[in-house]
Amino acid sequence: MRRHRVVALLNPPQSPFELACATEVFGTVPQDEPPRYSFRICAEHPGPVPTTAGYAMLVDSGLDALKRADTVIVPGWQPPGAPVSPAVTAALLAAHRRGSRIVAICTGAFVLARAGLLDGRRAATHWRDSARLAAAFPEVQVDQDVLFVDHGDVATSAGTGAGIDLCLHLVRSDHGAAYATEVARNMVLPPHREGSQLQYAAGPAPAKADESLAPLLEWAASRLDTRLTLDRLAEHAGLSGRTLARRFTEQLGTSPGHWVLGQRIDAARALLEQTDLPVEAVATRVGLTSAVNLRRRFRAQLGTTPGAYRRTFRQT
Repeated sequence: MRRHRVVALLNPPQSPFELACATEVFGTVPQDEPPRYSFRICAEHPGPVPTTAGYAMLVDSGLDALKRADTVIVPGWQPPGAPVSPAVTAALLAAHRRGSRIVAICTGAFVLARAGLLDGRRAATHWRDSARLAAAFPEVQVDQDVLFVDHGDVATSAGTGAGIDLCLHLVRSDHGAAYATEVARNMVLPPHREGSQLQYAAGPAPAKADESLAPLLEWAASRLDTRLTLDRLAEHAGLSGRTLARRFTEQLGTSPGHWVLGQRIDAARALLEQTDLPVEAVATRVGLTSAVNLRRRFRAQLGTTPGAYRRTFRQT
């Protein structure tokens, strides 16, 4: 069996971890299995390539290595949105035309977008850089609610760790679930993670509110276990419902109902991380009334379930 040739294209300063995501998955050979992949690295300018970890890696191959690649991986690009040389863009496009699979991990999506490989397509990158990618390349459909997107010929992953999820998915596509599971087991990793990257995203910084809203927000946040309708919020603020809704939109960029739901989801996340309360009790404490409702809201907001979230983020 001819080995599938994987080539990673490095760029200074290279993230060692993002490179290692690909190296470990495609370089791991399960016990009693023949090697299915060969893995090598290249750079536009061979020689010492500085890394984000403070040391340099010696790269002995140039862009010609991409001519023999079945899969080309761009393991991040620092800083996000940094210039991409015409030579790199041309090499990626030539590889794609020859039938190579082009894969980006994390901010490597910016390189693929600049080459036009993501035009009119869904793509993923780190949640912190999603807005920047969408603004720089409006023709790309940036999806923040996934760990990776695979179009067959082009694939992108969310943050650095999601690069492992994508690489395992590609192994699964190439050689089946059993082989990919053996690779994951050898790495002491789950072969498939639940949910999307939104469960890992930090909550947004509280929006600044002027003195007319700040007391109301504090009052509401301390009463999440009660009914917080628009009428009740407006009554406490001494305003009409229409006026209060307008002020929420002006100052917080959202509606009162969406703000309250966001506070409840954040409070539920904290309880799932920090306590052993049953899911039903968590739902009651944050005002979501039932475990069924909490699960539905979690699935819609975070792409996962309360139970899966707790298993991932439980603080011991």
